[in-house]
Amino acid sequence: MNCNVAIVWIRDYMDGELPRKDILTLKSHLLSCPACRSRFEQLERTEALLFTAMKEEPYATDQAASEALNRRIMESLPKPKRQRTWTRWVRRHPAAAAAAVFVLVMLASFTSSWDKSSELIVRGSDLQQVVINGDTVTVPEGVSVNGDLTIENGTADVRGDVNGNVTVIDGSLYTASTAHIAGQTKEIDRALDWFWYKVTQTFSGLTN
Repeated sequence: MNCNVAIVWIRDYMDGELPRKDILTLKSHLLSCPACRSRFEQLERTEALLFTAMKEEPYATDQAASEALNRRIMESLPKPKRQRTWTRWVRRHPAAAAAAVFVLVMLASFTSSWDKSSELIVRGSDLQQVVINGDTVTVPEGVSVNGDLTIENGTADVRGDVNGNVTVIDGSLYTASTAHIAGQTKEIDRALDWFWYKVTQTFSGLTN
């Protein structure tokens, strides 16, 4: 028997309108279905309370008595169970949940160190001819740098050749008309961009 049908039959039964043959079917279903049996018992208790309250206060027509009656009825109803939709989602999508936790941990870790230091950092495999003056890193005209060049908290002034990528984090990138960059140029000056850059670098290190 379908539970939706059982609910309708329960109401008809309590109103005394359910045929005898259907009463037997309903009782059989209630014996085998805890959910419907619980609903039936709750409706029975509510109806009994309502009957008792009306019997005790047959002439309660003023607003205060009516509110008291409503309060007694509502307090007798079972408390609804809290719907923990997030736990169901985690159980149904464990892989996505694990990925989300990883991203949150990485984000917390990286953003906690964002802007903690303004020290100039220059990274690359070929820095012999790179000129560093204050917070400005210059690739002079006529000079060729092999490999990637990464500059944090400074200004990149590219006038020569870079045979790789140029990445500037929390700084500025200037290229002269004589400059030639074989790879890509990236300017990262927001915490979220920096976070994704770090995540990309992490995965790149794991796969290499």
